[in-house]
Amino acid sequence: MALILPKGYDPVLSVRETQEAIKYIRDTFQKEFGKEMNLERVSAPLFVSKSSGLNDNLNGVERPVSFDILGIPNEEYEVVQSLAKWKRMALGEYNFAPGEGLYTNMNAIRRDEELDNLHSCYVDQWDWEKVIRKEDRNIKTLEDTVKTIFKVIKHMEHEVWYKYPQAVKHLPDDIFFITSEELRQMYPDKTPKERENLITKEHGCVFVEKIGGALGDGKPHDGRAPDYDDWELNGDILFWFENLDSALEISSMGIRVDEAAMESQLKTANAEDRKNLPFHKSLLAGELPYTIGGGIGQSRLCMLLLNKAHVGEVQSSVWPVDMIEACKKNKMILL
Repeated sequence: MALILPKGYDPVLSVRETQEAIKYIRDTFQKEFGKEMNLERVSAPLFVSKSSGLNDNLNGVERPVSFDILGIPNEEYEVVQSLAKWKRMALGEYNFAPGEGLYTNMNAIRRDEELDNLHSCYVDQWDWEKVIRKEDRNIKTLEDTVKTIFKVIKHMEHEVWYKYPQAVKHLPDDIFFITSEELRQMYPDKTPKERENLITKEHGCVFVEKIGGALGDGKPHDGRAPDYDDWELNGDILFWFENLDSALEISSMGIRVDEAAMESQLKTANAEDRKNLPFHKSLLAGELPYTIGGGIGQSRLCMLLLNKAHVGEVQSSVWPVDMIEACKKNKMILL
């Protein structure tokens, strides 16, 4: 997506007021979210060893930031791209029971990310994961969890309204569920992104299910790593965002792979060599708990609730000089 400069854009809040609102949203949301979802806050790593297999490979083409450590020879470390696998391992090591979970502040660097209104090379999100029973690996569990997350976000709209009534964006009252294949059949001549925009504009908030596997036309709706989400039990939460005339993804989440789904998806992705990595060995041996989890973008949630037009207005990152200048002329002050 190229840089969008909305006509007549008014950020309403000053930079200092925005900074205050960011802290309020982050502090309030994580307390409400943790309480509603029965999640405990834990500390998480900024980097992991390459040999552990714990880093998120995303679509498999992104280059992680890597480095060595003087005191630990013969090992390469990578800045995390997300904590999708680490969280599941942590739930097992910390002896969480079914119905219990964790969340953490996840900070990542994605050096190959396209830089625009919605995408930054710096990623900040609440990564969360919860233990479930094997029999709870189903669509009902997934959709019930999505509804809970939507309820917390909707509640945050009211919380922000009390403090910043002039700036808050009003959100829809419900979330609409649709599978990626149903969406393809509705708009067969559109791209996946165009389909998301059309359905989200119609309903205001949408959960697009089943992302990663091939659709009826032989192509996936979007890329997903084969070794954490079950492609039949996952999806994205999207809100319609008028400022950019597009859907805004707030969360990617799903029920995680069991042994059978891991085997199948690694084969489909031609990534069976990963079976020899420690995380994958443990999962295939049945040593890890069954879980559901995902990430909720911190900056994107602030952007949504405060009706900002660029993610750089609510996070400090790096941007091309010409983008900074163009935004400034349009009252979009990048932090």
